[in-house]
Amino acid sequence: MSNSTNEAEKKEETVFQYGFSPLCPVEASQTKAGVNYANVNHSSYFSKTTGLDRGYNYILPEYYDPSKKYPVLYFLHGIFGDENSIPCDRNNKIAEIYKNLCDAGVAEEMIIVFPNMFAVTDRNQKPGFTAEAVLPYDNFINDLVNDLIPHIEGKFSTYTDRQHRAIMGFSMGGRETLFIGLSRSDLFGYFGAVAPAPGVVPGKDYNMTHEGQFKSEAEMTYVNPEYQSKIMICCGTNDSVVGKFPSTYHNILTANGIEHEWYEVPGADHNSVAISSGFYNFIQKIFK
Repeated sequence: MSNSTNEAEKKEETVFQYGFSPLCPVEASQTKAGVNYANVNHSSYFSKTTGLDRGYNYILPEYYDPSKKYPVLYFLHGIFGDENSIPCDRNNKIAEIYKNLCDAGVAEEMIIVFPNMFAVTDRNQKPGFTAEAVLPYDNFINDLVNDLIPHIEGKFSTYTDRQHRAIMGFSMGGRETLFIGLSRSDLFGYFGAVAPAPGVVPGKDYNMTHEGQFKSEAEMTYVNPEYQSKIMICCGTNDSVVGKFPSTYHNILTANGIEHEWYEVPGADHNSVAISSGFYNFIQKIFK
């Protein structure tokens, strides 16, 4: 057999290229031998907004150096969740995606903070599907701005400008991310919503009637229009929880002239497939 035939029969080696993908590639989320993936660390802070001590998780860059400054991504959980929901669910592959993309040079080193977004003033209050029960989620913007961000920027060596601060969230966290991002674009240069829940504007789903954080679709725009952010929204094509609400937000932003990226995650339900896709694509776009 000739050498040319041998060469033809060899399996052609493929080189994986990072970049946009509607599904998080296996190569980006796999646990690679000999790689040191970040630990999820837990801490707490006192919130003047709520009058309570509140917990959060965080991930640091592998070689965190207090003499350097780092950008910060705040990642918000869904309804009934807490600070453990996103980073401690191994199906989401947060530590793996972050490290693999940093090693490939397509994501910046950053500090990732996972707050408890249920900002209650009464620790006995529980979340639920009523207008009153979801109010603590809407209160998180106050806790974030007045308490958590100052705490993080005091505890860690971070940049403090909007171009080095990002926020993203899943489900109820996606809803709050859209509201926070549009309301405080002076603080966040980037925001991303994965399967955002109803309630940013008035609406009704199978759980409850939502009064709307913005009282009309026309109001769903930048409160501080002089500050424009990079925005990403995505949702699974088979999402059985939030349904068409994410695409409705996409249509509203389009109608209101707000530049953003929208895509669907093929076959994904309201689950880690959508989360890992959104995280994979979002962290390649921020702090650049």
